[in-house]
Amino acid sequence: QVQVVQSGGGLVQAGGSLRLSCTISPRNRGVSGMGWFRQSVGKDGEFVAGISWNPAATKYADSVKGRFTVSRDDVDNTVSLQMSALSPEDTALYYCAARQRSGSISGTVSDYDYWGQGTQVTVSQ
Repeated sequence: QVQVVQSGGGLVQAGGSLRLSCTISPRNRGVSGMGWFRQSVGKDGEFVAGISWNPAATKYADSVKGRFTVSRDDVDNTVSLQMSALSPEDTALYYCAARQRSGSISGTVSDYDYWGQGTQVTVSQ
């Protein structure tokens, strides 16, 4: 069983930055990649960014491209989402998810097997 534990998030002013992290345990137990999703009040869930191990690749939603960066730390077994130039439209509950099946980075919720507990990000004017 894979556990995904999230950290980070919080309240920030527009234009500011935040970092979200996900720690996977046990280490890389068949995980081939991670995805970040977000859910805003009154809106559908949205794929934000993803990263795959082999081949190493990243993918971003158009709404965050150039502002968000997803990365992996092999030492800490952690995947992070660095968010900058935040706007109130980025306010949401953010989730990371682990995928065991290999393949290209997916933006589909059902393609992910294990989910973090969710982290609130609130961006004020």
